[in-house]
Amino acid sequence: MTYNINESIKNQKVKYTILGEEKENNLLDLLKNKYNLIYFYPKDLTPGCSLQAENLTENFGILKEQDIGIIGVSIDSCKRHQKFTEKYNIPFILISDEEKTIVEDFGVWVEKSMYGKKYMGTKRTSFIVDKKGKVLAIIDKPKTKEHAEQILKEIKKLEE
Repeated sequence: MTYNINESIKNQKVKYTILGEEKENNLLDLLKNKYNLIYFYPKDLTPGCSLQAENLTENFGILKEQDIGIIGVSIDSCKRHQKFTEKYNIPFILISDEEKTIVEDFGVWVEKSMYGKKYMGTKRTSFIVDKKGKVLAIIDKPKTKEHAEQILKEIKKLEE
């Protein structure tokens, strides 16, 4: 199953943090690698999201060798992303989607339930896309401690 990222989203200016610095660019301009992981996660500095970021950070070199770029997306502010980046030494881009346009376009802004209470939130999901914004694979339920391994398996399938 492949499809393209919505043109308006690809060309939308996004605010992001990289290495503790706040920047702004079109999403398409951030897709610089042969493969680009766009991973959506609920919230900075929470246990599951921290484990996932640590796994990707620990395996950053291996993923980079395979020409895989990493872009994290949450509805947190760039200021919160900066704290997250500093605490876990995150070497990749974290997009701030406070307006929820990207999470909605990717279909990951969903109704959730906890202790019987319903609320809207980001569904942890990962997309592997090419430089032009074509979605090549989706990891519907990333495992926070094994995410890099899941990504490499998906890339291997794509190259077979």
